[in-house]
Amino acid sequence: MDAMQCLLERRSIRSFTDKKIAREDLEKIAKAAIYAPSGMNRQNCIFTVVQNTDIIEGLAECLRIKLNRDKGYNFYKPNALILCSAPRESMHAIEDCAVAMQNIMLAAHSLGVGSVWINQFKGVCDDPIVRTQLSKIGLPEDHLVWGTAALGYASEDAVRNFKKNEEAIKWVE
Repeated sequence: MDAMQCLLERRSIRSFTDKKIAREDLEKIAKAAIYAPSGMNRQNCIFTVVQNTDIIEGLAECLRIKLNRDKGYNFYKPNALILCSAPRESMHAIEDCAVAMQNIMLAAHSLGVGSVWINQFKGVCDDPIVRTQLSKIGLPEDHLVWGTAALGYASEDAVRNFKKNEEAIKWVE
C-alpha cells in the first residue's frame, strides 16, 4: 500500500474481532511511533504497548469510575492499546503525541490492523485511581497520557465513514 492510499483509506474502527495482533506487527506499529517528528527533536514520548486484556479492562474501569462512564465502556474492546505519554513539563507534549498517534494509526492500517484514537486519559492522569493504574503498567509519575490508540482487526460490523468535507480546502493563489 503506498503512502497516499494509506492516508486516504484509513478510518477509525470502533468494533474489533478477538483475533490477536502478531507481536511482529505491534513492533512495527510501535517503531512507526518513535519515528514521528518531535518538537526540537526531544523525542521524550513513551509508547506503552498493552495486550493483556485484564490490564486493558483495569484501565477502562478506572476511566469508567473517574469519567462516570457506563458499565460497557471498554475502549471498544481492542486487542491492544498503545498509550502515548510525555513528561508533563514538555513544551510540545500534545503535538509530539499527536503526530506519533497519526504514525501509529497509519502504520496499523498499512498492516491491516484497525485503530481508533482514545482521548479519555487527557486531563485525568493525576487522579489517584487513574494514576494507580498507570503506575501499574510502568508509566512514569511525571508523564501524562495525551493519546491512546485502541488496536485490533475490524469486525464485520465496523462502520467505516468515508465522507470527508472537501470544502475544508481553501485555495489562495
